[in-house]
Amino acid sequence: MPKVDRRIAKSQEAIKNALIKLMSEKSFDDITIQDISDRANVSRGTIYLHYLDKFDLLDKLIEEHINEMGEICEATSSVEYKDANLPWFEYLESNYLFFSTMLASKGAPSFRRQFHEFLVEEFKDEVDTSQGKNHELNEDVLLQFIVTSYVGIVEWWITNGMPYPPQVMAEQVGILLERNL
Repeated sequence: MPKVDRRIAKSQEAIKNALIKLMSEKSFDDITIQDISDRANVSRGTIYLHYLDKFDLLDKLIEEHINEMGEICEATSSVEYKDANLPWFEYLESNYLFFSTMLASKGAPSFRRQFHEFLVEEFKDEVDTSQGKNHELNEDVLLQFIVTSYVGIVEWWITNGMPYPPQVMAEQVGILLERNL
């Protein structure tokens, strides 16, 4: 893997942070490349060097977070739900501005959909309706119930200013997952 120039990485990080901060202040539709350029303290040309437009920038930013969440899932795939949830909630906490912006009304509506689709893929192998407590349930219904609940609890936690620490959320959500999967 080629080594990324630190100046490029620094510029890209400044551009991404500028977009998130601007989205927390106003609608994505009202944000211009000039706004991003001014906030990131880079030229418009620097932005266009890395991104096609503001939509490409947002897509890449969302993709980066979805990929990171995928890595967390992969790293925790063999542990109990309570333990697997802790890195998730710590990641959400450490990226609070991004998630609160994306899940707020001024955020990107596509993020919630992509987050939901990502979780469907992650949970689909966990759903078992062939026996046990979920024996007579429809697999699709159960999967949608679990995923929608998970998205909802994350959204509630973020939009309410994370009223409980990640450890409490991981334990509580882990117990709920164990009861329902």
